[in-house]
Amino acid sequence: MSPTPVDESKASNFIRERVAEDNRTGRFGGQVITRFPPEPNGYLHIGHAKSICLNFGLARDFGGRCHLRFDDTNPTKEEQEYVDAIMADVRWLGFDWGEHLHHASDYFEQLYAWAVQLIESGKAYVDDSPPEQMRELRGTLTEPGRESPSRRRSIAENLDLFARMRAGEFLDGSRTLRAKIDMAAPNINLRDPVMYRIRKTSHQRTGDAWCIYPMYDWAHGESDSLEGITHSICTLEYEDHRPLYDWYLDALGIYHPQQIEFARLNLSHTVMSKRKLLQLVQEGVVSGWDDPRMPTIAGLRRRGYTPEAIRDFCDRIGVAKADNMVELALLEHCVREDLNRRALRRMAVLRPLKLVVENWPAGHVEEVEAVNNPEDPSAGTRRVPFSRELWIEQDDFREDPPKKYFRLSLGAEVRLRYAYIVRCTDFKKDPATGEVVEVRGTYDPATRGGEAIGRKIRGTIHWVSAAHAAPAEVRLYDTLFVKPKPDDEDAWKTLLNPSSLETVRGWAEPSLASAAPGSRYQFERLGYFSTDPRDSRAGAPVFNRTVGLRDTWAKIERAETG
Repeated sequence: MSPTPVDESKASNFIRERVAEDNRTGRFGGQVITRFPPEPNGYLHIGHAKSICLNFGLARDFGGRCHLRFDDTNPTKEEQEYVDAIMADVRWLGFDWGEHLHHASDYFEQLYAWAVQLIESGKAYVDDSPPEQMRELRGTLTEPGRESPSRRRSIAENLDLFARMRAGEFLDGSRTLRAKIDMAAPNINLRDPVMYRIRKTSHQRTGDAWCIYPMYDWAHGESDSLEGITHSICTLEYEDHRPLYDWYLDALGIYHPQQIEFARLNLSHTVMSKRKLLQLVQEGVVSGWDDPRMPTIAGLRRRGYTPEAIRDFCDRIGVAKADNMVELALLEHCVREDLNRRALRRMAVLRPLKLVVENWPAGHVEEVEAVNNPEDPSAGTRRVPFSRELWIEQDDFREDPPKKYFRLSLGAEVRLRYAYIVRCTDFKKDPATGEVVEVRGTYDPATRGGEAIGRKIRGTIHWVSAAHAAPAEVRLYDTLFVKPKPDDEDAWKTLLNPSSLETVRGWAEPSLASAAPGSRYQFERLGYFSTDPRDSRAGAPVFNRTVGLRDTWAKIERAETG
């Protein structure tokens, strides 16, 4: 078979170079077959997105295919909910496995038969050692391990015991099947690793057919072999497991894929451990796996991130061999760039302050023309009602304005976006609290559309007509943790950000009352928002702030490039 063509437009990395070399030499007959093998014990996060984009992207670019294979070898932690969520996430990111949906449990019978083959060849044995003793006998990084007394069992006895393990004769944890390799090996993973353990737990797919379950290291390479995987792409923690991956395949004498490792994604201001994320869910710190503060793909989707932005982010961070921390600002930059092109512009006021236009006729309503997206002329324009009483942001008025404050203050003029120029003439305060509760002003009829010929108006603010505005619940999200590297702290939960969520009730353009769940907008001057797909109701949308307008990463890039 001739080598498949490669998309040379993609940025090179050491994995692409390795695959391209194998492709050129015809090592795997010119084929590129990868797999994404998640364990269904939680929701996927942004780190998994990197692996998804890498595995599916390699297969696509080299004219091959990528399998989705569930590593369902630990029924005590796995649920169908996670299986369904994982499939939804992969599809949402824009990838499809076609007919190649697999499960490790599909191969339980073959894995068992291969385990028997290793016993028959004297390369595996049943061990009675309890877990504590097994850990003690395993040795340390500087001291070799010691053999278990069970290691000297005969082949016949091991075959009998393993069959009885499968038949359910023994208690959970009372016996294991171990590979017989080398207890003095410098690589601890080769010191007679466990292949099977007894778990009398019903499996989500196989029910009660099995009470022994394979370990990941045993199921991994053999599943790859069965599926004809050419390149088994793993994260860096599996580098020390590669000799075991190779040993199993060579001991069985079966088709041998190539395992290649890359550095996993570490993202600032969050944790990436599914165990820790599960704690946050179970302890009610967040509302669920899809809480918009979570780094899960479901959470990012609910927050309003786009699959295009996540794929762009994964392309930008690249593939490396050494671990590093990626700044959240880069991910947010990718989201802003994408939403800037696609999000419709709307006006919304999150912390309302009333503005009364004194010289506007009472009851009169005028519609002004507003641009839907200046980056996309095809998006057209919309009509927005303007009336005597408006809502503006509290921050857009100051009783005592600081220097270079170009918004409303007594006597100052400001441009109302798409409408008129107004001059502040007065304001009212709550006598009990001293807070400004109303601003009054006059508009200049000659400035319709915000035009101010011959006048220098330095401030522009947004607004909504009070009589027409739609009520809007808006959730303002911040980072989940107050420090960039919470995983560096033993007491990582003490670093949770108490201000990671603020809910405000404001007012929005009337058209937003019917915003469909999942719709994305730029609220002018405020940021990018999306309609929450879970909590929004007809006529009562809930908006999640996806990301603000301030782009720190773009400033970093400009500074670095001069």
